[in-house]
Amino acid sequence: MIRNVLSIAGSDPSGGAGIQADLKAFSARGVYGMAVLTALTAQNTQGVSGVHLVPPQFVADQINAVFADVRVDAVKIGMIANAGIAEAVAAALAHRRGIPVVLDPVMIAKGGAALLAPEAVDVLTRRLLPLATLLTPNLPEAAALLHQPVATNRAEMAAQAERLRALGPAAVLVKGGHLDGDESPDVLATADGLHWFEARRVPTKNTHGTGCTLSSALAAELAKGDSTPGAVAIAKDYLAGAVAAAGKLSVGSGHGPVQHFHALWQEGE
Repeated sequence: MIRNVLSIAGSDPSGGAGIQADLKAFSARGVYGMAVLTALTAQNTQGVSGVHLVPPQFVADQINAVFADVRVDAVKIGMIANAGIAEAVAAALAHRRGIPVVLDPVMIAKGGAALLAPEAVDVLTRRLLPLATLLTPNLPEAAALLHQPVATNRAEMAAQAERLRALGPAAVLVKGGHLDGDESPDVLATADGLHWFEARRVPTKNTHGTGCTLSSALAAELAKGDSTPGAVAIAKDYLAGAVAAAGKLSVGSGHGPVQHFHALWQEGE
């Protein structure tokens, strides 16, 4: 049976991040993708120049419309933007327990633009974190959620992962892509302890949408019934391949997108 996965996130018209990246990752990982829009952005590979928010009630209407008709096997939450939308998403999902939820706390765009209002951080922490099967912050996002300095080493990463899990998520994956050096380790905190996932850093500027892509791949694997550590291993390997193949695309002049279909497309096709 093909699984159905719902993304609740913002739109990236250049196709590298947001809903567009989520749907590509869902397809690449063999699940049927659905999308609820929280925001429209004006952006490209060089940055975000504008954001138009969807009214919170209409975000909830979209979610309810999907659940009223379609079996949902997993949910990925990306750009929430403000407190009202965070409340609407939390209210719509609160009574739909038992479905894996991957929460990617999108707070800052690759070019530095703020994508989450400061007052929304508290609502996201109180209302959405306890609904999450897996929270997937990068180092700046983990620090912002905890109101702490950004982790600079593995010990600090592990400590922040455990502190975040204490706020309610079943598991937390703190991504180490912002660390200095040639390695890009991630740490997963679960009820069973800490699990490290190692990877070499790929020398490329084409990393637009990596967080969206990883969280969507994680939701796809959880929808298929994999364990959280198993899903992380598969999704991280998939993303590494997508980043490694990003140079085969020619999209924009800034931070280009990853190649979501690296395992499916043949060169020249």
